[in-house]
Order: sequence, then structure tokens, then C-alpha cells
Amino acid sequence: MTRRPLTKPRKIAAQERSRATVDALVEATARILVEEGFDKTSTNRIAEVAGVSIGSLYQYFPGKEALVVAVADRHRQEIMQVIRGELEEVRAQPVKQAIRTLVATAVRAHRVDPRLHRVIAEQIPQVGELEDLEVFSRENYTLFRAYLESRRDELRVDDLELASFICVTSIEALTHNAVLHYPELFSDEAMEALIDEGACLVTGFLISR
Repeated sequence: MTRRPLTKPRKIAAQERSRATVDALVEATARILVEEGFDKTSTNRIAEVAGVSIGSLYQYFPGKEALVVAVADRHRQEIMQVIRGELEEVRAQPVKQAIRTLVATAVRAHRVDPRLHRVIAEQIPQVGELEDLEVFSRENYTLFRAYLESRRDELRVDDLELASFICVTSIEALTHNAVLHYPELFSDEAMEALIDEGACLVTGFLISR
């Protein structure tokens, strides 16, 4: 029976010097993943790039899989920082403007280190603890569902739970697949077209008759 890799840190860095060591290890892991891929990422290589002894690495992480999970967690937090503030603005916006804001926010979130995003999404399914890199978490889905409820009179749809699922899934799939397979859409000019057309798609579903 194949043993599952350990994906939890051995301990949490509490002191400033320890946190700097962990940050260097996570940053080195991210760099190697992007430049060399998951298969060539090893604890020895990570320690070398980070300028940290292999003993110090194992003091905090049991193996490269735990470091990869730490990279994914950090990347997810960076994405969330992009969208938290902007989602609050949606509450007061009319439907067309709100949907465009949501699509634009998803696009900007996927522009956070897109090369790393692709590596995490495509190259490392063997790390079992990794969750999907979704921009719209359950919390944000709930906020969107509440927004639709507040605008119910403007919508053509009746089942807001289903409508929320369709809208959030469509926006997520559109932007996630763009960063994975069509990176050219993230140039400044193409990005505006992507936002406009994506917003038209979702808005048409919600309010067109």
C-alpha cells in the first residue's frame, strides 16, 4: 500500500527569525515549482535555493509535499486579499455593475502570479491535501447569494440558489481556464474584452428576458 505523503508542517514558526526561515523555504519552493516543475522539486533543492540547511527545513516541514501545500495556501491567501475589499463594494451596485465588478475581480485575482497558479492547478494533483484554487470561496458564494436576494425584483430567475451556483461557477471557470490555457487573455487590452464579454454572459442570464 502506497503511503500518503505528509502535508502538515511539523511546527509553526513563532519567532521572527523562524518565520523568516519558513518564508524563505516557501518562496524557494514556489520559485522551483515555476521554473523546474514538481518532479524536480526536492527538499535538498529547496534548502539550497532558500539558503537554509536541510536540517532546518526538516525542523519545520516533513517533506516537499508539505512545502507545496504551504505554497498553495499562501497563494490562496494572496488571491483572497485581492477580492475581499472589492466584494464589499458589490452590495450597493446595480446588477450590471455588480456582475462586471465580480468578473473583473476574478480576472485580477487570477493575475496574481499566474505561472504559479498554473503549476499548482496542473502539475501537482499527487499532493492530496491541496484544495481547488477557487477565487470564490463558500463565504463569497454566500455573499453573492445574499446580493441576489436583495435584487430579486430586478432578476428574471426564480431559483436564486441555482442562479448563484451558475453565476459563480461560470465566472470561476471562465477566469480559471483563461489563466491555465489562454494566458494571452491577461494582457491589458485583452483583459478588458474578457471582463466585458464575461459580464455580458452572466448579466444576460440574470436579467435578460
